[in-house]
Amino acid sequence: MNIAAIIPAAGSGSRAGFAENKIFQKIGGVPVLLRSVRAFTRREDIGAVAVCAAEGELARVRELLAGEPKAAVVAGGDTRTASVRAALEYFAALPCPPDYVLVHDAARPFVSQEVIGGCIACTRSHGSGVCALPCTDTLAKGQFGMIASFYERGSAYAVQTPQGFGFAELLRAYRSIGADENFTDDSGVYARYIAPPFLCGGEAKNRKLTFAEDFMEIKLRTGVGVDTHKFGADADHIVLGGARIPAESGLVAHSDGDVLCHALMDALLSAAGLPDIGQQFPDTDPQYAGADSLRLLERVREAIEGAGFAAENVSASILAEQPKLAPYIPQMKENIARALGIGEDAVGIAAGTNEGLGYIGRGEGITVVANVLLRGI
Repeated sequence: MNIAAIIPAAGSGSRAGFAENKIFQKIGGVPVLLRSVRAFTRREDIGAVAVCAAEGELARVRELLAGEPKAAVVAGGDTRTASVRAALEYFAALPCPPDYVLVHDAARPFVSQEVIGGCIACTRSHGSGVCALPCTDTLAKGQFGMIASFYERGSAYAVQTPQGFGFAELLRAYRSIGADENFTDDSGVYARYIAPPFLCGGEAKNRKLTFAEDFMEIKLRTGVGVDTHKFGADADHIVLGGARIPAESGLVAHSDGDVLCHALMDALLSAAGLPDIGQQFPDTDPQYAGADSLRLLERVREAIEGAGFAAENVSASILAEQPKLAPYIPQMKENIARALGIGEDAVGIAAGTNEGLGYIGRGEGITVVANVLLRGI
């Protein structure tokens, strides 16, 4: 086992204000701790990962990590320093302790493989590697609610994790810590008892989740909807996107046959993970006979908002040999934008023929393919 990793996770996470330790909060459906651990267990060059858990959470953490055979759960301490030392002692007691060790905050679940690889390379070359970013903001020292002095920004770095060290050196440093000493990270311990550690590249996205707002996700969902209706209804027009368009016959449908709105509705519902329009508005239900599809589109908007999403933009391609649609596209865009509560510039509609091929080319029907992008609200 040449390289091992330590992930201290025994803190309370009280600043986040959750009812439980923040490491159990989910990002994209995956607990923060599991995301952080997997970033290391997936690497072939890391032989083992020690996760430091609070005494009262040992069983829960073991259950969470049951599918990660490289991960061992170690009882942590009252401080981060105590937890890391406990993990170092765990590795020291093994028949073959590692040569190098990386320490990474459990609350940094977005660490990339590039950052971990760079930390390992720096540690192998120099004996230490501390991920950090150059500071871009002016740094000031505060005292009594006022600025007391300024720091030189050109030499300032925001320190992140992982931080890599020679295992024997870091173990020796931790065993040297006095009873009245406490450190916020491992680079401070190493600098105090061994040597100034080397810097290596960090990433802005490798942020630490500290407060509740840090856990807010930008959720994006895409969806696709396809719908087809055939000509043959006894009517002198068709309806597309709420626009009434003269035609030799109407489109056969239970509702008004607005194939554009129907494709958009299915795309929206699909992206939000909701049942399709066949289940939302069944054609066996008399109340939807001749229904205005723009009104149904508004109801779909309400449904996706209830699921926590809103339309960011929609795009549709209409395939029809006839009638000519170009003059009516501005009205379609306006109607759809109003129904979805978005700008007209967020509605894209293209219309084309099928070059005389197939049922579309023979003028037997119209097909629409719609794509949507939803964002979490």
